[in-house]
Amino acid sequence: MTYRMILNERSYFGPGAIQHIPEEFRGKGLTKAAVITDRGLVDAGVVRKVTDLLDENDIPYDVFDQVEANPSVNTVKAGVDFVKESGADCIIAIGGGSSMDTSKAVGIIIENPEFADVVSLEGTAPTKNKAMMTFAVPTTAGTGAEVTINYVITDTDNKRKFVCVDPNDIPDVAFVDSEMMMSMPAKLTAATGMDALTHAIEGYITPGAWEMSDMVHIKAIEMIGRSIRKAVEGDPKAKEDMATAQYIAAMGYSNVGLGLVHGMSHPLSAWYGIPHGQANAILLPVVMRYNKDYTGEKFRDIAKALGVEGTDAMSIEEARDVACQATLSIARDIGMIAKLSDLGMKEEDIPSVAKDAMADVCTPGNPRPAQLDEVIALYESLM
Repeated sequence: MTYRMILNERSYFGPGAIQHIPEEFRGKGLTKAAVITDRGLVDAGVVRKVTDLLDENDIPYDVFDQVEANPSVNTVKAGVDFVKESGADCIIAIGGGSSMDTSKAVGIIIENPEFADVVSLEGTAPTKNKAMMTFAVPTTAGTGAEVTINYVITDTDNKRKFVCVDPNDIPDVAFVDSEMMMSMPAKLTAATGMDALTHAIEGYITPGAWEMSDMVHIKAIEMIGRSIRKAVEGDPKAKEDMATAQYIAAMGYSNVGLGLVHGMSHPLSAWYGIPHGQANAILLPVVMRYNKDYTGEKFRDIAKALGVEGTDAMSIEEARDVACQATLSIARDIGMIAKLSDLGMKEEDIPSVAKDAMADVCTPGNPRPAQLDEVIALYESLM
């Protein structure tokens, strides 16, 4: 069996990483940038950290700031029109997963116009050309979208999110600058941090995992476990560690896939607008218990990475249970646990939402093959 690892052409890490944007821009012979972001980041002054740098270096740019949470098909189409009209020859994506996902879809369609309807990009679309040159500047420590070959778009007409997996969409250069993440409020830090932890844990236990992906995922779990609580409290060093950890987790899951947590999470965002990271946080401990008998010794490794002592002396059942409990404790400590009914889910919707979860591209990556009635029962247990 062969394995594949796809990463960025180049990435920069640490405070001040965005200072390398001008040299990369010039080194690639580019002439104009289209900045894709959201209005909130513009109003908060976060985008200015990059646009001021562009101004200082006489780099022309236009700003598209219409990205919303759970970006829609129509937003992607508007972004494509904007980039075409601007005459830009590269994209600078600034933001969390929504800005990254929008930029990936826009960049792909610019170079593969036969997918202009956007929805045809679902799954593993047979694009022929690499996306438009893209620089990625994350402002949240969660999705790792700056290093993945995945993106998620919302089909609002049909109340569904669809996942696209395409090696052609990966950003060319990533600038993982923790200073761009320092203004994240506590709730967003918590939600995106749980997203990163979910990526690491699901990537570690998916059947497609192998030695290299295991290496990065277990390190990410360790870093997140020791940093996420302090990051939510606002500790700068912990936020810097989370910025690195979420990238490390994404290096792995982008190449080996995810599982049922994400499969069940995507419909919750599409149907009810539940933030993706919070949906993952609610689902992760429950789905871990559902999966535990299908994971070999890996939950022992997870428990140890999360700082649980004495794991080597535990039975396999004890080790699995403490891994689930340690994950639940993190989610509770940072305020991410809630009843799905309190977040808008309706009992009568559950069968339809569960069908969407079963159809999600992430669900087949689960270590325990999921059945519809089981997924329904899992949602019901969280009401």
